[in-house]
Amino acid sequence: MLARRSFLFAAAALALPASARAATLDAASFGLKPGAAEDQTRAMQRAVETAAGSRMPLRLAPGAYKVGEIRMPAGTQVIGVRGATRLVFQGGTACLSAQRADMVTLSGLVVEGNGRPLPDKRGLIVLEHGRGVRVEDCEIAGSSHHGMVLEGIDGLVRGNTVSGVAKAAIVALDSRGLTVTQNTIRSAANNGILVWRTIAGDDGTIVEGNRIEEIGARDGGSGQNGNAINVYRAGNVTVTGNRIRGAAFSAVRANGAANVAITGNNCASLGEVAIYVEFGFEGAVVANNIIDGAALGIVATNFNHGGRLANIHGNIIRNLVNRRPAGTDPNDGAGIGISAEADAAISANVIEGAPTAGIQLGWGQYMRDLSVTANVIKGAPVGIAVSVVPGAGQALIADNLVQGARIGAVVGMEWKKPVTGDMAREGVGRFAQLSVSGNRVR
Repeated sequence: MLARRSFLFAAAALALPASARAATLDAASFGLKPGAAEDQTRAMQRAVETAAGSRMPLRLAPGAYKVGEIRMPAGTQVIGVRGATRLVFQGGTACLSAQRADMVTLSGLVVEGNGRPLPDKRGLIVLEHGRGVRVEDCEIAGSSHHGMVLEGIDGLVRGNTVSGVAKAAIVALDSRGLTVTQNTIRSAANNGILVWRTIAGDDGTIVEGNRIEEIGARDGGSGQNGNAINVYRAGNVTVTGNRIRGAAFSAVRANGAANVAITGNNCASLGEVAIYVEFGFEGAVVANNIIDGAALGIVATNFNHGGRLANIHGNIIRNLVNRRPAGTDPNDGAGIGISAEADAAISANVIEGAPTAGIQLGWGQYMRDLSVTANVIKGAPVGIAVSVVPGAGQALIADNLVQGARIGAVVGMEWKKPVTGDMAREGVGRFAQLSVSGNRVR
């Protein structure tokens, strides 16, 4: 078997240009032996420090290496053979860590946690305060806490697979220009990708083209866990083109996030709100997403906490259910396609199979300046539910097509209670703050 591994590594090395082979250090020259029974932490630590000091990549042959925590200096580059070079974690605060992670590169490594204990807020890979970071083509599995933790990082996390972690797959805290793309995340017990900031402010992380599946909420709560992508306090974040299937709560949850763009995601089998923009957010574009299966489709809420300013456009929402998961307020609504409260335009969406309402506007007195135009709503008992509680603000509801709304196409609500007839047919009556016109009802 060792001979075969040596042959494979030699073949992989020979596939590189001669200049690239000459510009790397072979881990074997430091005594690192793939498949050795003993712990090789000391040998690998020495190899990493020497390679970083020489500004040369360290090459690891295929095979398993038993190691504890390897502390990487700035400039460390560790390169393995994708899917074949395995670091088997023996214990520590991380398997690979860097406190000053400038220009750290990890490529082609499999990091196996085997459930060994990790401290709170740590992962198998922990990179802090670095620019030009690259983590590519790696696999992370079996972490007792997070998979990968990135704090204060500018760089690229691409093409990795993270599975079987007890907390979150990828944590990005206080990022400085981070792109998380083309990764595969499966079976994370609490969350998929977290984009958080210690204090609310500009972040700019791009989360693009990832495949995220089977996200649980093992630690419970009312939405702190169970999210495929969670943006918290981070401004100017883009979440686009991700394929998300099977999350206990949300596909994308943005809490207190300013100027967040959530576009072109394909989301299925969600337990609560598929795309949730909440609690003091200011500025959100939610456009061109596909949602198939959730309690609610898209929610832009918490005007009572300052949540406002959204454009919800061009989404397809279908197959909603009239129940939320355990841990949420039993009085909260479900079976609603789109819900918004303040300073929002809702246009050109297609909603099919919402068992409560296609679109809900406002909640009690919390409603201001809503425009609802050119949407198609099919098979909801109430097409558009609009708050008419005293103190609720104005709304424009025009040129929508509503089919099969047995209670009414446009209905005035006092919280959950219908209090008007169908205003699309009968007019707005005494509710002069509403403009309802040109809607096609059948």
